Amino acid sequence: MYVFVFLIIFSACSKEEGYGRFNLKDGQEVELSVGHRYGAIGDEPLLLPQNESPHLPLSAFDMREAGYQYKVKARLVAYHGPPIMDGGSGHSLQFLEVISKKKYEGNETFDLSLVRSIVPGPEFIALRKDGDKYIYFIDSKNEIQLTFTDQEVGGKLAEIWKFNEKNLSYDNSPREELKWKSIKATVTHDASNFGKAYLVSNIEMKEK
Repeated sequence: MYVFVFLIIFSACSKEEGYGRFNLKDGQEVELSVGHRYGAIGDEPLLLPQNESPHLPLSAFDMREAGYQYKVKARLVAYHGPPIMDGGSGHSLQFLEVISKKKYEGNETFDLSLVRSIVPGPEFIALRKDGDKYIYFIDSKNEIQLTFTDQEVGGKLAEIWKFNEKNLSYDNSPREELKWKSIKATVTHDASNFGKAYLVSNIEMKEK
């Protein structure tokens, strides 16, 4: 009898639908590695112990700081609503708690994409200016300052902001089409304002 009951339970569990490349189950708790390059190109959490991307976004990690390596616990939240407009699955990994946090001590460069898009909606430049400070949008709740020591880089930021200031819109009014198909900023952590600023060493602008 016990064997029979076990087989029924095992069979039901084995048929439970999984999500993502690692077949994660709805409500399953996992551990993730979250890197120091907050908002960078390729900034994705890595599933542990595989150390590979599950290709699922991590939500609710509001305490994350740039420049720190994290090990966190998260739970898969499956999406069961209507099809997503951009074709995505809608599934996400919901942050639960920080297991460990360590300051990044290296000096590797990494890239930011200043031209972004949110579906539905047009492409936009993720840059604003606050006084004499250039600010990069990471997401709807987070942003970081972009600093520079190279005057050529400063000139490019000024050019980008001049265009963006003219066309920045917070409603649905017409706006000029972006003149660049991509803007890539190469950065490191700014040691003089660690965790709050990225130091830009190069900007590559490709026009349409």
